[in-house]
Amino acid sequence: MKRRILIVDDEKSMRDILRILFEKENFEAETAESGETALKLLSENVYDLVLSDIRMGKMSGLDLLREIKNQNYPPQVILMTAYASTETAIEALKLGAVDYIIKPFDVNELLHRVKSAIEKKSLFEENIELRAELSKKEGFEGIIGNNQKMVNIYSLVQRIAPTNSTVLIEGESGTGKELVAKAIHYNSLRKEKPFISINCGGLPETLLESELFGYVKGAFTGAYASKRGLFDVAEGGSLFLDEIGDMTPLMQTKLLRAIQERRIRAVGSTNEHPVDVRLITATNKDLFSLVKEGLFREDLYYRINVIKIEVPPLRERKDDIPILLKYFVEKYSQMLKKKVPQISKEVITLLESYHWPGNVRELENVVERALALDQNGIIDVSLLPDSIRTARKEIAEEKFIEIPEEGFSLEKAKDEFEIKLIKMALELENGNMTKAAKRLGISYRSLRHLINSKHRRHFRDVSK
Repeated sequence: MKRRILIVDDEKSMRDILRILFEKENFEAETAESGETALKLLSENVYDLVLSDIRMGKMSGLDLLREIKNQNYPPQVILMTAYASTETAIEALKLGAVDYIIKPFDVNELLHRVKSAIEKKSLFEENIELRAELSKKEGFEGIIGNNQKMVNIYSLVQRIAPTNSTVLIEGESGTGKELVAKAIHYNSLRKEKPFISINCGGLPETLLESELFGYVKGAFTGAYASKRGLFDVAEGGSLFLDEIGDMTPLMQTKLLRAIQERRIRAVGSTNEHPVDVRLITATNKDLFSLVKEGLFREDLYYRINVIKIEVPPLRERKDDIPILLKYFVEKYSQMLKKKVPQISKEVITLLESYHWPGNVRELENVVERALALDQNGIIDVSLLPDSIRTARKEIAEEKFIEIPEEGFSLEKAKDEFEIKLIKMALELENGNMTKAAKRLGISYRSLRHLINSKHRRHFRDVSK
């Protein structure tokens, strides 16, 4: 992608010469005849560097520099002048100019300084947006498991990572969807560029729009300076939109247009500019069901669903619990500066029997809690939350079945077991009838019939 330079000079001949020079060097160059015009362009566009004369009309280059440094994610600034003085140079550098050059200048020297300044900006952005992440998460680190469903995900990620295809990751909350998204990014050709994420369900519509697309100064009350959106921050890298199913219809429309056109417009701006990001989305909802219900745009669904990855819940990969347990115990022992404790067999059995509504995230929390409370170097049942200890009693009760000597009604027992399974499915799916029916292997209509007709008195709230 071409780097963008804004040339600011009140002499037209100088603007034209510099523009031609930088365009020959494969830069995208724009010009402004004054500081005021430059600020307007800066409020509507994203530039990597501003090359400005110091002595201009009402607004000097130093004044322009002060305004630029008040912006979020400001471009680098190099100042030019034909009237050199030590005081001016010192002031320019103190205000944040990356360099200072005297007219007339050598063309090759100017190009060298501009390229160095842009390289410095790139390194700075990588440091604040990427390096911290790379030091913690790289490749498949953080995704733990040998279950066949997880092995299939590893294989799929390796195949699709080098492409630029849009990916939709589906899975319940706590299954590790963002870790899968990061694995895609850090195994891709974009791994040296930013991985930026945002939870679409945690922000109101207007705030989400400004976060994604940015805004210009004066776009709304409180917009005292322009701000880059996450599409721009993720330039060249990957943008992860978590809980995309919670987007409002209006935001769905705006996102669809951005994906189709690969161009965005900041809030309050009249200009569009191109963006180069790989889009990875995730949801804990059944998007196809939302499409059928008219709650999610069908055209957007097919745009983001180029490649779909389904992350299984922990209850469907319980054979991974021992390895996950070992990983989290070692992780939090190191964090808490404790010796790695022993784990009782009863704890392992109980954890493997629990249904894990909060998935891997819940297991991690359970381990962290146990390590924080442990004083004897042994993780036993007493260190587990009440919800898991209660589940132990329920499991024990379910395993203890007796057939009385006088016999019993098999039909009644079947009905009771059916009711228990329906209740369990509804609980696991947080009352979502469609998902509960799928979990039980029956149609939505069949489940509705069972609840409303056969077992109505046991499901009064649901049948309403």
